[in-house]
Amino acid sequence: MADPRGFLKARDRELPTDRPVPIRLMDWREVHEYRAQHPDDQQMLRRQAGRCMDCGIPFCHNGCPLGNLIPEWNDLVWRGQYAEAIERLHATNNFPEFTGRICPAPCESSCVLGINQPAVTIKSVEVSIIDEAFDRGLVTPIVPQRLTGQTVAVVGSGPAGLAAAQQLTRAGHTVVVFERDDEPGGLLRYGVPDFKLEKHHIDRRLDQMRAEGTRFRTGVEVGAPDLTWTDLRARYDAVVIATGATVPRDLPIPGRDLTGIHYAMEYLHQGNRAVAGKPVEDPISATGKHVVIIGGGDTGSDCLGTALRQGAASVTTLAIGLTPPLERPENAPWPTEPHLFEVSTSHAEGGEREFLASTVEFRADADGNVRSLVVATTEYQPDGRRVPAPGTEREIPADLVLIAMGFTGAEVEHLSGQMGADVTGRGLVARADDFASSVDGVFVAGDAGRGQSLIVWAIAEGRSAAAAVDAYLQGTSELPVAVAASTIALRP
Repeated sequence: MADPRGFLKARDRELPTDRPVPIRLMDWREVHEYRAQHPDDQQMLRRQAGRCMDCGIPFCHNGCPLGNLIPEWNDLVWRGQYAEAIERLHATNNFPEFTGRICPAPCESSCVLGINQPAVTIKSVEVSIIDEAFDRGLVTPIVPQRLTGQTVAVVGSGPAGLAAAQQLTRAGHTVVVFERDDEPGGLLRYGVPDFKLEKHHIDRRLDQMRAEGTRFRTGVEVGAPDLTWTDLRARYDAVVIATGATVPRDLPIPGRDLTGIHYAMEYLHQGNRAVAGKPVEDPISATGKHVVIIGGGDTGSDCLGTALRQGAASVTTLAIGLTPPLERPENAPWPTEPHLFEVSTSHAEGGEREFLASTVEFRADADGNVRSLVVATTEYQPDGRRVPAPGTEREIPADLVLIAMGFTGAEVEHLSGQMGADVTGRGLVARADDFASSVDGVFVAGDAGRGQSLIVWAIAEGRSAAAAVDAYLQGTSELPVAVAASTIALRP
């Protein structure tokens, strides 16, 4: 245990300082200031890590799909033993520099201290460990001692694909990661804005993976005529599908075809390319425009921060549901993860938020561009449906509309047509308990089989799918299976 009286002496949560709003809106750098080497921040991290009680049953393990050994590395940070802390953190999590920045931290909702005190700042302690480890040169390539002579293709370079690739490379397989964009990273690179995750964090991890032996082929569209899924399966001993759930949920209402209405990911993808100094065709810009974001989740928040940095005249976020409660409701008792009203860093920067807002129509100007939205108050039906209440319509000006309503499934047309893989009713790749698809030697990890979810689930499934692939190829596997997937039956 860290400090036996730590949670009594330090009862408040202390978090890293955010850069001032007027300053950070002028650039794309990360909002948080992680300064693990600064003496004041070192003491803050030590106090917060010392609040961990080393519970007899640490429910934070249950809250984290990766099963991170949180009490152990909290104790090591409190003692200043960062070399040992990163070893324990990497034992369950391949990429803590990603989760420590963009994971919503369900572990903190499960923290036992959270029953009657603010939870331990698990997420900030986690990111301090990995940043300190990189600064000290403690993150080095783990090169396999032997090669198996077997090959694996991983399609998709998001967190699930990268986790599977790294684990399989370390097991001695020859792994090639295919990515249709020009650089690896998936949504980490072109979906998450730099003010939440600067891309050098991705690049230095990719450098480690390349040094370990993982190969990357970018700009390759698997399923296209020059490389079909059938061709890929014939060339490799096993295939991992980690393409994500990228089909956006649409809003088919009158005026949907007007110019100026875009999916959120199209907008964010372009924004990230522009920040990286890459060419963008037909750029979507919020500069000087009245922007309306339909959808109140993380993607909508990312659009908000991006639009504000581009100099939007105004930004309004519409959420169809009720305003979430400020405190844990009775129907979401500890240690479950409650749905609470959250103020993201982007919300703190500006813009308006409206709840119980149902969009019913887009209206055009004389040139066919969107000029406004007609919005009605959401009404809940006895069967749970949410519908616009008659007579409550009003108009909101809009020059740019971003649809951030989530995703409906994976891009499965070529998978089912070329390879014959089974697809679920939710538009996902069907899979068994061991992540195997209906096609022999083809496995599915992350959102492509699970549906839209969290980065910790993606990494957990990537790790567990890697163990299943290794067992398929070798007959058995010593690769770890994530706690969240402990019911997986690896093939004998």
